[in-house]
Amino acid sequence: MTTASRPIPFPDDVTEGFWDSVRARTLSIQRCAACSRFNHAPSLTCPACGGAELAYEPVSGRGVVYSYTVLDEAPGPGFAGLVPLVVVVVELVEQPGLLMVANLLGAGPDDVRIGAVVDVEFEEISQDCVLPQFRLAEV
Repeated sequence: MTTASRPIPFPDDVTEGFWDSVRARTLSIQRCAACSRFNHAPSLTCPACGGAELAYEPVSGRGVVYSYTVLDEAPGPGFAGLVPLVVVVVELVEQPGLLMVANLLGAGPDDVRIGAVVDVEFEEISQDCVLPQFRLAEV
């Protein structure tokens, strides 16, 4: 009997730079050369100015919990051992409104609060897949 695995991302031409950086244990976010705004999720053009010169730039990986939800039922077989699963929307410190969705590791539903400071942590879920997740920061 095999254990169900979690879904893994499939990078494309637009997201490949993001996933390459994550595999190297660095969080890099697209930044527009024209207006200097960060952009996540990755796209072909800057949503702020329409510029097409977007490059990945390392960021601190620090942010605050902007919103969150708790999943009491596994969203798929690969998540069965992870419930309750705390999923957070994190506003990265580099720019107001720069949001990223991920799991909150090492914390239960009673531990998370809006505004809590978090740091990125890289979770290796298979030999070929690393995911950026967050953990409550030691403040």
